[in-house]
Amino acid sequence: MPSQTFEHTHSAHCESGVMSSMMRHHGLPLSEAMVFGLSGALMFAYIPFVKLGGMPLIAYRSMPKAIIKGLQKNLGVKMKMQTFADSQQGTKALDDLLDQGEIIGVQSSVFWLPYFPEEMRFHFNAHNLIVYGKEGAEYLISDPVFEAPVRCQVKALEKARFVKGVMAPKGLLYYPVKVPETIDYEIIISKVVKKTAKAMLKTPVPIAGIRGIRALAKSIGKLEKKELRYAKLFLGHIVRMQEEIGTGGAGFRFIYASFLQEAGTIIESDKLKEASQIMTLVGDQWREFALMIAKAIRSKKSQKIDFIALQTKLESVANAEAEVYKKLL
Repeated sequence: MPSQTFEHTHSAHCESGVMSSMMRHHGLPLSEAMVFGLSGALMFAYIPFVKLGGMPLIAYRSMPKAIIKGLQKNLGVKMKMQTFADSQQGTKALDDLLDQGEIIGVQSSVFWLPYFPEEMRFHFNAHNLIVYGKEGAEYLISDPVFEAPVRCQVKALEKARFVKGVMAPKGLLYYPVKVPETIDYEIIISKVVKKTAKAMLKTPVPIAGIRGIRALAKSIGKLEKKELRYAKLFLGHIVRMQEEIGTGGAGFRFIYASFLQEAGTIIESDKLKEASQIMTLVGDQWREFALMIAKAIRSKKSQKIDFIALQTKLESVANAEAEVYKKLL
């Protein structure tokens, strides 16, 4: 039976969307933007020695499950999280929780979810969704990236939950066992915003934060000396990581801008609202950067790609984003 009180909400990103829906369902009305911002999930990392499909890992937010863990740490939410060695055991645990009236967060592979259109499926194993009921051989699913609830065969979801590979879900399911009734926004917003800004501006690691964005820009400049096919694959990978996988660079900046706007309204801070406007412009610059790359690699002609122009554009994005964090500090 489906949970009678659960309401599906379409979101920009899966993990923040799931947690926003869960918090609302359990009496704490947090928007997706507030969930994302208060969890401290915004970041950047360019990790050349970690490969994804043979290309360097580029991350625009913290690692999967960081939003869940961030809310636990910053807001005092307590979550029950379980993984399983056996798929049948994992399916039984999910069914038992549904019988108890719980709504359950689940990690799965996008590729094996049959309700995804074929052109949207790829091997990404850290997709999050909510299972809120079961009817016959089908689960009732609230997938945040879809406008309406969907259904999925029991065996299909089981396969998606127990795929192997990078970030294998291992049947992960999670649900809150304690949600605070109120939040001291004045204290928490200030603390989390400063921590995020420091992490982006002052990290000692040269592949993280603003330094990581500049490191990626330098790598783009060096593509001029690489074989053209590899260079195009590398640039295409940047766009895919930015605009398609898990919302991407521009999308996360827009979500964070919404958080700053909402947070500024809650605690009556004009500085946060001003920072929100600047971050929105930063998101626009990330989109312009992606468009520059797309135009450069889409052409069938063999004209030379202006790697230095791409490098310069990304360096300007880094400078603009750094100004946001300076303002927040």
